[in-house]
Amino acid sequence: MGFVLLVACSLAVRAQWDVQFSDYTALKSFYNPAVSGTDGKLNVAATYSMQMVGYDDAPGTMYIGADMPVYFLTPRHGGGISFFNDNNGAFTTTRISLQYAYNIKVSQKGRLALGVQGVMMSEKIDPKDIKMEDNSDPAVPSSEAKGNKVDMGVGLYYYHPKMWAGVSSQHLLAPTFLLDKRYEVEVARMYYLMGGCNIKLKNTLLSLQPSFLVQSDMKRWREDVQCKAVYESGEKRFYGGVGYSPNTSVTFLVGGMFHGINIGYNYQMYTSGVGLINGSHELVVGYLTDLDLFKKGRNKHKSVRWL
Repeated sequence: MGFVLLVACSLAVRAQWDVQFSDYTALKSFYNPAVSGTDGKLNVAATYSMQMVGYDDAPGTMYIGADMPVYFLTPRHGGGISFFNDNNGAFTTTRISLQYAYNIKVSQKGRLALGVQGVMMSEKIDPKDIKMEDNSDPAVPSSEAKGNKVDMGVGLYYYHPKMWAGVSSQHLLAPTFLLDKRYEVEVARMYYLMGGCNIKLKNTLLSLQPSFLVQSDMKRWREDVQCKAVYESGEKRFYGGVGYSPNTSVTFLVGGMFHGINIGYNYQMYTSGVGLINGSHELVVGYLTDLDLFKKGRNKHKSVRWL
């Protein structure tokens, strides 16, 4: 592990910064700012992902996001805020993001949204997590090094009760961090294409929800496909599913929603590299409720603390 970190601390590092969450359909606004507020509800989602479990200094990622619609004039507007923290050995990446989406009606039930995102991004290298035989090596920082940059993202999103699709780009400004005046870290632009649909099974309470996500920095690509089987009755909703990424992993998903509270667990099993056992565990918790600030009485709801 020390050798990998030493290489990463060389003159220039080019990294794929956006973590691949297993249940990307539950965290769509992480990939596309145009999603913010489009479901017409207050949506709060949090996740913690532990990757390559069993290895020293294995990555751990936390994400918390909230978005909601803001109704005024004729079109619908949405806004969101999120916090992201990724610890990967000696490296820690933090992002605080603000999102805005403007959407219009394009068919009887379909809407198209355009979103933008402003980001304050920071990167830190902590040498205490780098184990070296010779601590005087100038290639390794002798003290903690930090850097901050402003970044942006944009997205386009179409949604309909039966289907959704979006295209987006993160890290539009492709920021470069210069840490401790010696360590240069370049952040590549990332591009995303995602979509899915809802297929109701006739005369049942079941539905199938297939989806896909493609991400790339135009040098490397990753494709994910996923399908959930969903049982929904009243305010209760249960699901189980499986996902697949060619040459990378197989993912198993399970969860449910009760009175607006969503809890899910996902396990990503790698089919190459680290092997089948040392996979990634991911816990997703969310809260969804109706919220209309301009219609009297519409935003009354029970506190999540008492559900």
